[in-house]
Amino acid sequence: MSKEVNILTNQQIRTKNMPLFSQTITDFWQMQFFNGDVLYSDEVFTVVINPDLEEDSRVMVLETIGGQVMAVITPVVADKLGLYQRQDLSEEIFREKLNEAGVTLHGADYLFYFSEAEKNVLLQENLEGDLRRLTEQDDAVFSEFESSASEQDLDDAYVELDHWAVFGSFEENRLVSAASMYPWENAKIADLGVLTLTSFRGKGHAHRVVRSICKYACKQGYEPQYRCQLDNQASTLLAKSAGLTLFGKWDVISPDSTD
Repeated sequence: MSKEVNILTNQQIRTKNMPLFSQTITDFWQMQFFNGDVLYSDEVFTVVINPDLEEDSRVMVLETIGGQVMAVITPVVADKLGLYQRQDLSEEIFREKLNEAGVTLHGADYLFYFSEAEKNVLLQENLEGDLRRLTEQDDAVFSEFESSASEQDLDDAYVELDHWAVFGSFEENRLVSAASMYPWENAKIADLGVLTLTSFRGKGHAHRVVRSICKYACKQGYEPQYRCQLDNQASTLLAKSAGLTLFGKWDVISPDSTD
């Protein structure tokens, strides 16, 4: 990658799309999408070739809240798509090439983070309710919680007692909502999952437990990350109500891709 192009793309990201977020977040995504050779770049769309991508991330696409779209692919995928020969590119053309080559994406997630301003508010907040951190001593309590949830909810939420941090919200001494976090991609980012038992939803438990675990993560020097599928309206509303700000949409190659 030429130094000139690197400076340009770096400046575009920080000034147009991510002024609200911490350096940890912007640097992480810059490393994911600009660590390689720029194949194509304009004010809206950028494609980067990176031979060091893992097999399960050999195609990644990020669309920021500012409307920029960035794609990173391996040289093998670039060759399969025939992109080396193209002088003109756009997101539409890129996605057409993926489709023609039988390369399918998993389905985008929304990415939410706390802005620096909202993080400061969170750190000063005194959270109310029957909330606490869960430990291995809560194995029986957590097992009862899991047995009261559907397999689909458990799979979607990915809340585990052995994760880096786990917090729970209680009602009449019963665990009714839990959130857990684990470090993301060896970065100072903690990925979050949350689950509330069906009959206890709409009472603010998820809101409180998300803010509680996020406050803990921030105090440990981590940036909380909240991901959800684009069609999960309830999860999207929870992220916003908990004070998180939409960063963008992130997609990776599907495990079932035929490429």
